[in-house]
Amino acid sequence: MGKASKDKRDIYYRKAKEEGWRARSAFKLLQIDEEFDIFRGVKRAVDLCAAPGSWSQVLSRKLYVPAKSSTESRDGDLPLIVAIDLQPMAPIDGVIQVQGDITNARTAEVVIKHFDGCKADLVVCDGAPDVTGLHDMDEFVQSQLILAALTIVTHVLRVGGKFVAKIFRGKDTSLLYSQLKLFFPYVTFAKPKSSRNSSIEAFAVCENYSPPEGFNQKDLYHLLEKVGTPCGSDNLDCSSGWLEGANKVYIPFLACGDLNGYDSDRSYPLPSSADGSSYQSLDPVQPPIAPPYKTAIELKKASSHEYLRGATSKVQPLAEAFRRVLENRRNTFTTLLPTRHKNLMGDDAPFPLEPKPLPINLSFLGVIEPTSELYMKDIIGFS
Repeated sequence: MGKASKDKRDIYYRKAKEEGWRARSAFKLLQIDEEFDIFRGVKRAVDLCAAPGSWSQVLSRKLYVPAKSSTESRDGDLPLIVAIDLQPMAPIDGVIQVQGDITNARTAEVVIKHFDGCKADLVVCDGAPDVTGLHDMDEFVQSQLILAALTIVTHVLRVGGKFVAKIFRGKDTSLLYSQLKLFFPYVTFAKPKSSRNSSIEAFAVCENYSPPEGFNQKDLYHLLEKVGTPCGSDNLDCSSGWLEGANKVYIPFLACGDLNGYDSDRSYPLPSSADGSSYQSLDPVQPPIAPPYKTAIELKKASSHEYLRGATSKVQPLAEAFRRVLENRRNTFTTLLPTRHKNLMGDDAPFPLEPKPLPINLSFLGVIEPTSELYMKDIIGFS
C-alpha cells in the first residue's frame, strides 16, 4: 500500500507526519493525558519499550520543552526523561536513552542513577510483542510483558506515582487487573479515540502507586501468583476463571479523547492545497535506525544467494520436467499447424515456419549461466 492511500485510510498516520510525530501512537498518550491529566507535577519520567520514540516525543514536548523555554526554570530544575529499549533510536531533545532490558534490575539501577538517586513520578510503556493473530496467545504474552514492566516499576517509581501500559483485552483481563490493583488503588482500562475499534488493545492507567506493606521487589512474582488462585499458594492457576460469580471483578473501562474527533477506523479524503494542487504525501518523520527486520532481510538475501549458487543441481529436475512439457506442446504444434495450413492453402503450399530448438538452460528457474532465454513466444516453438 502506498503512502498516499495509507494517508487516506488512516487519518492519525497522516496527522502524525504533519505534526512531526514519529508514530501515530503519540496521539494515544496525548488523549490519555486529556482524560487523566497524567503529566501534572511530573519532574521525572521513564518510557519503557520506547523505540521508535513517539511517546518519548510526547514526554519531551509536554514536560521538557515548556520548562526549558520558561525564563523561571534553571538547568537543575528541568524535567528528566529516560527512554529504555533494546533497540537504539534517534535522539530526542531532553531524553536520555538507555539501551537495555526492562526485565533486568541493573537497568533500574541505571535509571535511578540518572535521576540522582531519586525515583520517577511517571512510567509509561507502549511495548507489545510481535502479534500472531491468536488473541489468547497474544493477550497472555502481552500480560507477561506488562508484568515485566511492573518489575522495573517497583524499582524506579515513587510512592504516589503513575503507570500507563498497553494491554490486550481478553478473557483473562480481570486477572491482570487484580494483579495491578495490588500496587495501585486506582486502575482504569482506557481506550483512546486514536486506537482502532478493530484492535483489542487498550491502556491500563494506574494511579497512586502504593506497594503492600513490607513489600520486597524480589517477592514480586510470588505475590502475583497468589492473585491467580483463591486458596493462596496451592493449586496455582494462571487463568482468571475463578474471578467470576461471587469473586467477579468489575473493571472500569473508559473511552478517552475527543469522541467527536477523527475516527481511526474511517477513511478520510486527502485535503487539497489552497492553489488547488493535489496532496503531497510526507515521508515518515524518523525511520528506524536499526530495525530488527533489517537483519532478517539481510539473512534472507544471503540465503537466496546461497541457493542460487547451488541451484543447478537443485532445480535441474524441475527444469527438465518443464522442458518436456514444452517439447510436447511444440510437437503438437508442429503436427497440427502444418496440417491445418495444408488444408487451408492446399497440398502444394509449403509451411513457412521452421521448428525452433528448445533452450538448453532455463535461467528463470534458477539454472545458472543460460545459453539462451525462454520467453512466451518460444512456447509455440516456431521462428
